[in-house]
Amino acid sequence: MKSVVHRRLLELEAEPLNPQMTRRMLWGEHLMAAYLEFKKGAIVPVHQHENEQLTYCLSGLMRFTLPDRTLVLRPGEVLLIPGGVSHGAEMPEETVEMDFFSPPRQDWIAKTDAYLRK
Repeated sequence: MKSVVHRRLLELEAEPLNPQMTRRMLWGEHLMAAYLEFKKGAIVPVHQHENEQLTYCLSGLMRFTLPDRTLVLRPGEVLLIPGGVSHGAEMPEETVEMDFFSPPRQDWIAKTDAYLRK
């Protein structure tokens, strides 16, 4: 029997990835949620993955670099990125956001996400 998981989001283990970025994660068989906190000036290098991604900006600003444009994601806005589409982001101010992935990011689970750990 599958079991339901109930947690307080900010009590999930905070994983510092680099001096500018902290992540908290929870995942199941088909879905992953990640709560990310960025300091002003943080950069997520351009990358791509097979996972579909939904990014929800809670506070701050995210300047995304996409193959055909750049865009700014503001609080309350969401961005749906199909699998295989390259993207990166820069945080011009302190930012808190949530990412949702399907399927779960195995590189994040295994901590082999070297592009974030610089």
